[in-house]
Amino acid sequence: MDIVDGGAAEVERVAGGAGPTPAPAGEWEREPQPSDSLRTFGAVVQALREHAGLSREELGAWVRYSKHTVESVELGRRMPDKAFVERAEEPLGNTGALRKASRHLTRGEAGFAAWFRRWAALEREAVSLCTYECRLVPGLLQSRAYARAVFEGTVPPRTDDELEAQLTARMERQTMMRERPTVPFSFIVEEHVFRRRFGDAEAMRGLYDHVLELTAPRNVTFQVVPLEAGLHPCLDGPVRILETPSGQRLGYSEGQKNGRLISDPKEVSVICQRYETLRSQALSPTESRALLERLRGEL
Repeated sequence: MDIVDGGAAEVERVAGGAGPTPAPAGEWEREPQPSDSLRTFGAVVQALREHAGLSREELGAWVRYSKHTVESVELGRRMPDKAFVERAEEPLGNTGALRKASRHLTRGEAGFAAWFRRWAALEREAVSLCTYECRLVPGLLQSRAYARAVFEGTVPPRTDDELEAQLTARMERQTMMRERPTVPFSFIVEEHVFRRRFGDAEAMRGLYDHVLELTAPRNVTFQVVPLEAGLHPCLDGPVRILETPSGQRLGYSEGQKNGRLISDPKEVSVICQRYETLRSQALSPTESRALLERLRGEL
């Protein structure tokens, strides 16, 4: 995810002054939950600053922010804006390292697992998104009651605050389904996922209704892999595929307490081939919706 452009007002250099003049003019918001990438970037800034023999106050003069802002960036507490990165390059060696590193910064978003944050950021900019799931209903389609049941069943148990933060993040993530009507979304889900019971009949009906509602728009394709389909190419596990605005395709796979962003073109190509093959083996969108409606009627 690219760094966020200017978050604080800037004050021009003092007329006629020599060298950069500090201009602390307020600071951008503190990150609610520092991410690993912010901490790493901050450590690099600190190491380069110390190597250059500069104090935080002196670097602050170059970037036109206070020494407290420099400290916050170095500790991973704040997302550096574009101006900070550009101005810091010259006094810290002008190697381009900060510019390159800043492209990979992600916010420490409350409610998202650390290994998922990068993908969550990419999702918001994607021009298409494909999801295959064989464990549980995809997060983008989960009803609130279903998501709560998933979080309540994790081991070790989450605190109430952690559970609410994750539940809020999951529900907010679904807003892009409604806010991006021209982005193609494709879902392929195993039938047994929808047969796994949780809660009472009302909760199950709520799940089916939620999935049917979110997959009704023309830009959303929803398919179910029937139980009788047998073995297929995606048995290695759940996978996601997206296309970036620049046309690059990326993949993502997830397992126990970890996730992996896949960028190698050959590997992504194989995943795409598997997904397309499975698409041909799954029920059609019409048949898939009919299956969910039938399951709902059986409750």
